[in-house]
Amino acid sequence: MKLITEYKIANKTLRLVQGDITERDVDAIVNAANSHLQHGGGVAGAIVRKGGQIIQDESDKIGYTPVGTAVITSAGKLPSKFVIHTVGPRMGEGDEDNKLKSAVNSTLQLASGNGLKSVSMPAISSGIFGFPKDRCAKILVGESANFLKTQKASIEVVEFCVYDDNTMEHFKRELERLK
Repeated sequence: MKLITEYKIANKTLRLVQGDITERDVDAIVNAANSHLQHGGGVAGAIVRKGGQIIQDESDKIGYTPVGTAVITSAGKLPSKFVIHTVGPRMGEGDEDNKLKSAVNSTLQLASGNGLKSVSMPAISSGIFGFPKDRCAKILVGESANFLKTQKASIEVVEFCVYDDNTMEHFKRELERLK
């Protein structure tokens, strides 16, 4: 795991790390899920493989969550305590920017509502859902910064955990714009 940069805002921290989100020791990692909470491929599949079937079983009990919303399960054998499953938009379904903003805010509100202090999120919707990485970074960084500035919340650290260099450069640029 490699720390790329961090930014302080209202005595809280926005952090960018590069690596495997399933290895993050935070209160909650964020899973970019589908509405039916079937975690077969991508990051979702890796979370269940490493964390255990309990994550899928708890998701099955929840059953469904619409685009722009988030739900929470335990994290099984992962270092984090919880997994927050949020559903970002698929490119082409319409109103994607606002749906992604809603997914980020739902995630942070759910984390805060559960008294969590640290959250690590991937580049939601920018993989198989086809959301442009530059717009993803702008929305995730902007919404998270605004949340930390304006909400009385338990969250002290919002981390963006990205895997590839291309995505990391977009997030790094957005964080540098805050400085």
